Amino acid sequence: MSKTLFVNGTLMKGLALHKNLEGAEFLGAFRTAPVYRIYSINDVHPGMHEVASGGVSVAGEMYKMSDETWAKVEAGEPPHLYCGPVKLDDGRVVEGILFPADKIKPEHVDISRFGDWRAYMASKGK
Repeated sequence: MSKTLFVNGTLMKGLALHKNLEGAEFLGAFRTAPVYRIYSINDVHPGMHEVASGGVSVAGEMYKMSDETWAKVEAGEPPHLYCGPVKLDDGRVVEGILFPADKIKPEHVDISRFGDWRAYMASKGK
């Protein structure tokens, strides 16, 4: 079997956990529907969750992978991140990496205005 997954953080090309996607097929750059908030979790990774109002569109990438690659991705994910439904701006709903809204803490910076983990990190000179 295979899995198709939307990623919006450190799994993207050139970033810290991209090596976990070795063997996956890159399907392209995509954006979510404007129904998400995205936070910096201690500047280590983003945490995205769906909101009823005040959402933004978040940039990411889509990959198709084997079950073996998915197992490696899942095992390497930071705490609390999970796979769940993500709404894309083209109307599709796909699986993606999300962060529980109830795990957002005051020290987690809302980076929704950037709509993009890379843009946020670039703003910090990283």
